Amino acid sequence: MAGSNMNPPLAVLAVLVLSVLLAGSSHAAPEMDPYKILGVTRSASQAEIKKVYKRLAKEWHPDKNKDPGAEDMFIKITKSYEILSSEDRRANYDRYGQTDDTQAYSSSRYRHRQDSFYFDESFFNFPFNTKNQRDFTDSKYTLHFNQYVSEVVPDSYRRPYLIKITSDWCFSCIHIEPVWKEVVQEMEGLGVGVGVVDVGYERRLANHLGAHRTPSILGVISGKVTFFHYAVAKEHLRQFVEDLLPQRVVERITDKNEKQFLNSWHELNKPHVLLFDQVPAVPLLFKLAAFAYKDYLQFGYVDQGLAETAELQKRFNINTYAPTMLVFKENTDKPADIIQAKGMKKQIIDEFMSNNKFLLAPRLVNQKLFDELCPVKQFHRRRKYCVLLMTTDEETYSSGNQEFLSFASTNTRDVVRFAYVYQRLQQQLCDILMHGQDSAQSTPQVVILERRNTAGKALFKPVTAWNGSEEDKLRLLEELERLQKDPSILVHDAMLPELNNEFASMFVVRWIYASYDYLSEVIDDILHNNWREMMPLLSLIFSALFILFGTVVIQAFSDSSEDKQMKPKVKDGTNAENGSSGRQEYSSSNPGSISKTYAGFFFLKLCVAIRFSRAPKKNFVEVTELTDITYISNLVKLRPGHINIVLVLTDASKNILLSKFAKEVYSFTGTQTLHFSFLNLDKHSEWMSTLLEYAQDAAQIDADEDDGGSRKTDYTGFVLALNGHKKYLCLFKPVYTGEDLDGKSSEDEAGTSVGKPRSGSRDGHPQRKSSRSRSTSTLQIHHKLDRLGLWMERLMEGTLPRYYVPAWPGLDKITPSK
Repeated sequence: MAGSNMNPPLAVLAVLVLSVLLAGSSHAAPEMDPYKILGVTRSASQAEIKKVYKRLAKEWHPDKNKDPGAEDMFIKITKSYEILSSEDRRANYDRYGQTDDTQAYSSSRYRHRQDSFYFDESFFNFPFNTKNQRDFTDSKYTLHFNQYVSEVVPDSYRRPYLIKITSDWCFSCIHIEPVWKEVVQEMEGLGVGVGVVDVGYERRLANHLGAHRTPSILGVISGKVTFFHYAVAKEHLRQFVEDLLPQRVVERITDKNEKQFLNSWHELNKPHVLLFDQVPAVPLLFKLAAFAYKDYLQFGYVDQGLAETAELQKRFNINTYAPTMLVFKENTDKPADIIQAKGMKKQIIDEFMSNNKFLLAPRLVNQKLFDELCPVKQFHRRRKYCVLLMTTDEETYSSGNQEFLSFASTNTRDVVRFAYVYQRLQQQLCDILMHGQDSAQSTPQVVILERRNTAGKALFKPVTAWNGSEEDKLRLLEELERLQKDPSILVHDAMLPELNNEFASMFVVRWIYASYDYLSEVIDDILHNNWREMMPLLSLIFSALFILFGTVVIQAFSDSSEDKQMKPKVKDGTNAENGSSGRQEYSSSNPGSISKTYAGFFFLKLCVAIRFSRAPKKNFVEVTELTDITYISNLVKLRPGHINIVLVLTDASKNILLSKFAKEVYSFTGTQTLHFSFLNLDKHSEWMSTLLEYAQDAAQIDADEDDGGSRKTDYTGFVLALNGHKKYLCLFKPVYTGEDLDGKSSEDEAGTSVGKPRSGSRDGHPQRKSSRSRSTSTLQIHHKLDRLGLWMERLMEGTLPRYYVPAWPGLDKITPSK
């Protein structure tokens, strides 16, 4: 009976010990068996496990399987694959029965703990893409909104980007992660940009890209976003990146079109690159390199396995055992440079392309090429000189042009670059360098110049009239040797204009390409059911159809009702005069009013759709005064791309002009790059005069403003668009519309009462004026900004003339004298 005499405390203690042991035994049993869940044996290979996992993951995916337990089963399948796909974790499970990422139970479960309650770390371990478990792609390639706008979009004009949209609680993201890692490693080596957007932390960027679900994969090229709509596989993603590139970025070359391809260097003004390889398809690495250097080089591919390329291989003695790359410049019979490597890497190709970006003597066809061939002098760099031939494309001067090219081919100096321009296409530049001579009728001339600043200032010296003779070559060679010893021989200076873009497409062509791109995006969205982005457009289309259909139907019914109502009116004239008149007005006016209402609704909806991109965010215009305190931040150190719109006024016209200015520029306040200020002439008139004197075409500005001796310096109502970074201004001069004073609106009357100066004598008797003269002056001031809205439209389009200044006037010019 010893057991029956056991003390109650001892019995309770025994029960507690037994419960703890039972709990331990329950923990010892594994939570799940990954082999059983996947349905494989313990001796299964990695290939078998991977094959089974793909089949089960596709079968139990929550998006495809509507079973209530599909989501839990999918998590177990993914967790089981994570354990068995890793050799270390698989061995750990086979040895200890461990199914999580914590340390083994054999070393942690039975060790002594001082805490009363112990929770294993696996209790809080979920198979989601959390911050602690985020792989290398989520940390190395994470994109933010500002980074995307300032870095990715500009860089997408040189290489495509592959971007993944993910989130922390995304089940499907786990499924595509192995494929994504493999693709990223391959594409990054080829030069493709990679990015990851976490919706939980960058919702703004995800909405900007139009990604409303996770996971999503998209491509960005030349600023255009394209979504990936196929199964996530390595081959599909590789083909997706290849499809992003333009179709004719690389031209296939055979013996038939080889001469036509190489001889187009003069028309395109580019060196030509040929790649010889054994594979039938153009390598993706070469396509990416061609897209990156499309502005400088023309690319062709030669398949060595075709019989149509045998003569071409024999002509250039091509080795068939390794890819070979040739670059041709003005001489199409002999390559200017060549590389050959069995494993051609991106770094080798980039270096080869960079060293051969220009012809020996290219034609200056745009400002970008001029900036690269003849860079601005930097104090920490060596001087760069440009030998420029101003000639024509006539047949009589072709021999002289050819002799200039042969002279340029013998140049060995890195500091001297040779180029030529056609006088009829770059007439403004040639007129300045020829000292005002008629460039259309003058003979070709050679000029040596050195650019000094980005505003266009350059030093130059005319060398000789050029016809390609030996005397011309000797004289040019002597001048180059003198220049190397004494740079001061460049005695002339001038402000060079911006070069015309000779390859700019016509407006109609640009419009057709833009329309084609837009229609392609719309069709792509419709095919892939991206309804959230399509809703505004569909709403606009259906609204237009409804309005047109409703107008036609109502008009048809109104016509028939009018015909029926005309007969009783003829018979009963009294009723028509007394009682029917009201009904007649209603029946005749009602359809028209309904049509006008629908038309007005459609017009309003169309205007909102068009102007939505720059809709004002505030119901007021924030205008600051440009003073010595705000001078540095609002002008001198204004961020690149930002423009300050400055209204010039006086104390007397301040209220009227500011009110009118706010109305004219209100619709542009949604643009973040525009700032609005005003300058008081009563305080800072000296700064205004100094600024116009500094301007490049100051004489022309003064001539336009000089309407009379008394109004020469009256800048009231002028508006300046100041670009602080590029140092130029656009000028708005007041235009009086000539409206009748008697037809003045109530708005003008209100402006008159608000803008009336409160002047008077000290004893309280105000100075009297006739109301007619006061209204006239106020109305003229009020109408000075009538055309400002149209001027702002041209400013946003970039079609206004620009007046460059070498430097902004000093702070002493805007500080009011005391």
